[in-house]
Amino acid sequence: MGFISATASKAVAGGGGTGGYLSVSKLGDGESVRVAIVSDNPLEMYEVWGEDDNGTKKPFRFASEPTAADITAELGDFRQRQNYEGTALEAPKFVIAFFAYDFSDSKIKVFSISQKTVIKELDKLSQDDDYQNFAEWDFKFSRSGLRMNTEYSVLPSPRKKGTQEEIDAAWSAAQEAGYDINQLLIGGSPFGS
Repeated sequence: MGFISATASKAVAGGGGTGGYLSVSKLGDGESVRVAIVSDNPLEMYEVWGEDDNGTKKPFRFASEPTAADITAELGDFRQRQNYEGTALEAPKFVIAFFAYDFSDSKIKVFSISQKTVIKELDKLSQDDDYQNFAEWDFKFSRSGLRMNTEYSVLPSPRKKGTQEEIDAAWSAAQEAGYDINQLLIGGSPFGS
């Protein structure tokens, strides 16, 4: 038994996300998140981040690679974010997003991935006969390093014993609540009503 309760530990854990969203880029150095992918297929899109005069940041998503004119038309009062070096506008990023069960708090969340190395690893695993059915596996996503020296990893693991019923119940409840990943493309909430 640890010094603090399991509830307190979860409350202060990094967890890689905010609210109903997860992202490997939000993990701290040495942190990881374990999930069960519940979506049949990911939503594939391009994402551009905008910022307004108050410093509010917002993602803008496109079904196909946007042109500069597409981006300008969609951003409205927002400005396209600068690249890391601050020398040019940040290019649109290819992103996949899917629903996943987060073991840290037993909730269904949107998992968004823009890192090419992570997307390539998931694709490689999906081509392997041993891992073809992602619904049978848990995945541990990890981050090490900071800024330009960051590395990400994906480790498939056997499903935690006794968790399949919890995962199924959470996913069923999410579907009944109207969870819809495609809402990301129109600026809506993917979490239903």
